[in-house]
Amino acid sequence: MRRIVYSMEPVGRTGGRVYLRMLHEATVDDVEWRTVPDHKRTYRARRWRKLRHLAQLAPTVRALHSAPGIFVWDDISLLIFTPEMRARTMFLLHHYEPLQHDSAPVEAMLWERLFRVLPQCAAVVCVSPYWADFLRARGVRNIRVIYNAFDMAEVERARGFDRAECRAEFGLAPETIGVYAGKAVHWKGTEEVTAALTGVPGLRVITSGSNTIGLDGAHYDVERERYLRLLRACDVGVFLPRMQEGWSRCAAEALLLGLPCLIRPIAGLGDLAALTGQPTPDLDRLPAQVREHAAARRTEAKTAYETLARFDLNYFGNAWGDLLAQVA
Repeated sequence: MRRIVYSMEPVGRTGGRVYLRMLHEATVDDVEWRTVPDHKRTYRARRWRKLRHLAQLAPTVRALHSAPGIFVWDDISLLIFTPEMRARTMFLLHHYEPLQHDSAPVEAMLWERLFRVLPQCAAVVCVSPYWADFLRARGVRNIRVIYNAFDMAEVERARGFDRAECRAEFGLAPETIGVYAGKAVHWKGTEEVTAALTGVPGLRVITSGSNTIGLDGAHYDVERERYLRLLRACDVGVFLPRMQEGWSRCAAEALLLGLPCLIRPIAGLGDLAALTGQPTPDLDRLPAQVREHAAARRTEAKTAYETLARFDLNYFGNAWGDLLAQVA
């Protein structure tokens, strides 16, 4: 008999939503997932959306108080849970970034309250050691680190794409170094990379995602298949976020597809950079760094690939399966 687990709907393209979707898929044989709408993702106006989300979600959460099963929760609405509900909850923290607060100044106070109630949960899961240390400093002890995972069958298929065809598809001439700078969204640092490399002969900066910052240049908001072809076409990844990320899925997927990367070691990205041996970007000499890294592509990328390939769906399913069984 499958155990019943409640979560927010895994709708959206952020790393957190991808993680939750993968969790649903990896445990579907053992878990009956029941989902709750993520209202904050439906609001056109960002200002105060967290507060509107909490108000709209409160009746749904109250109705779950006596429902059978356990919870995997990654939302600030944990504050609405009763202590009894939190005792059967695994809270999933991807990252905490005040830059993203759309309901300031109230949201900061809500997060501080959230950190105080997290010890009431059966477990708290982080996606990198940095965030585990972050929570331990705030008195949380029941912490597990379960990294982002990757469908290695998909990765191997993408690594087999004809690179020359992919480069032609995205207009990269043979002598041009394609520099993947990640998602063109706020606080990801794509503006810095673009400013440092635009106009440099032989280099072309490429970005993906929804382009919320209105970045000019070679930007592609594409479906998954073309995104993988885009990564396969590029030569080097450069990631310069200002925000404190969990583990950047964009950076990890770039490494898995053979791109050596320059990574600013901030928050969880610092863990990823250390684990895979990727150096820090130096804006004063970034064009030279990119060329040096592109020349070392095969040697450096092999070690990073082998390191990340351990975090496959089998690893992910086993880690979460053990935790779900323990809490249930």
